[in-house]
Amino acid sequence: MGTVTIGVSIAVPEPQGSQIQQLRAGFGDAAAHGIPTHVTLLPPTEVDGDALAAVEAHLTEVAAAGRPFPMRLRGTGTFRPLSPVVYVRVVEGAEECTWLQKQVRDASGPVPRELQFPYHPHVTVAHGIDEAAMDRAFEELADYEADWPCTGFALYEQGADGVWRKLREFAFGGSVVPPQAGHVERGTISSR
Repeated sequence: MGTVTIGVSIAVPEPQGSQIQQLRAGFGDAAAHGIPTHVTLLPPTEVDGDALAAVEAHLTEVAAAGRPFPMRLRGTGTFRPLSPVVYVRVVEGAEECTWLQKQVRDASGPVPRELQFPYHPHVTVAHGIDEAAMDRAFEELADYEADWPCTGFALYEQGADGVWRKLREFAFGGSVVPPQAGHVERGTISSR
């Protein structure tokens, strides 16, 4: 079957996912429409295509051990100058994302993966574009907020065209974490 490139992530739900994707494209990020808006749990990783069944079995086990949790995004951050990335910060759910990504990449599983940088959950809004556009993304999304109950994650494969496509979703075991009092799923951008 050959080698395939996979990734595992938590999708930012609609309409926020498409909204951020459109903004990313508007900042000049050519990859925006090929990458669903997400929080990475396993970065792009090459695996033998014959190993996909083992990967799916492993992810099923990870999801079964996980529990739904509140996810909240707010404000921006950047990895510059180390990496040309501007992102929306994960301000609630980061601990759960950290636990999940460790389970996904566990050395006993089919995708043991060392990371180039320490894990930092985030939603990329600009990557590898000119500095002025990166600054604009950082400023324009500084007041961005979104929250939702995270109930699982998904496995994606990158096609030869560079587009990431969902192969399968994995729901957490257990019941959904109840929203906080006054909680409303939202995604807002302040026009500054």
